[in-house]
Amino acid sequence: MPTNRGAFKIFTLAGIAVYVHWSWFLVAIYSIQFRTHEYSSLIWNVLEYLSLFAIVLTHEFGHQLACRQVGGQTHDIVLWPLGGVAYVSPPQRPGAQLWSIAAGPLVNVALIPLLTGLMLAAANLGWNDTHPDASEWIHNIWVINLVLLIFNLMPVYPLDGGQILRSLLWFPFGRANSLLAASIIGFIGVAALFILAAIFFLDSESRSSGVWLGIMAAFILMNCWGGLKQARALAKIAKIPRREGFACPSCKTPPPLGALWRCGKCGQQFDTFLTQATCPHCGTQYSATQCLDCGTARPFNDWLPAPPA
Repeated sequence: MPTNRGAFKIFTLAGIAVYVHWSWFLVAIYSIQFRTHEYSSLIWNVLEYLSLFAIVLTHEFGHQLACRQVGGQTHDIVLWPLGGVAYVSPPQRPGAQLWSIAAGPLVNVALIPLLTGLMLAAANLGWNDTHPDASEWIHNIWVINLVLLIFNLMPVYPLDGGQILRSLLWFPFGRANSLLAASIIGFIGVAALFILAAIFFLDSESRSSGVWLGIMAAFILMNCWGGLKQARALAKIAKIPRREGFACPSCKTPPPLGALWRCGKCGQQFDTFLTQATCPHCGTQYSATQCLDCGTARPFNDWLPAPPA
């Protein structure tokens, strides 16, 4: 996944920092010049790409604000050539995960009637003849928003559709099995995307689309593999007996028994709940203890049950 390394911070809104990776600018220049035949002036190509930027950005803010609504933590938004990434940490509950993911595509759904109204208004005003560039721009933005919505809703992990599928499967099958199923389905989708990319690449007129689709398929493949490994790790952790008297402040899950925490200084493993978050090998004291189920790190005392009133 992309990080803000090599990215430029452009603004902060509602406490959420927005970054644009440097490679985004290169792709923007290429895309603007590639579509010069669409309009009579290059300005409209620039406006079209800026509109794509705005649609992707509002989509990512949908994820962020929904995550806050369910009590999760929000971080940065990073825009890069393959789209945008909203770094969110919703509570480890299927309902919270589902809403945090679904809110992004719902932004695109909400834009459809708005853009459709603009397109109909332009047609009624006769812009097809009097302002052909503006009419074409509105039509292209409508198509871009719809394509982004359909692509994101593909049930291929880690696209929004794949994560929505995983959240729905979480209800009957649990956290680990739902991620395993979504990753396997994702591999099937990746195979279809590679085939489609090969078909496009063999056609000289759509070769550029084939290259980008192949890059996207490779990115999804790496994330599917990462999801598969994470699902296996979660399944192993789920089988370990749990320690009574402690619970993760975020997901409320009791921690597993055993020397499963590794010291970042000496590299030795230890049971942090037996040593009060102190490595017994080198004496390093840790201010926060990480939950092996949801991944959040909180102060050790937060894991203790609240004293009776």
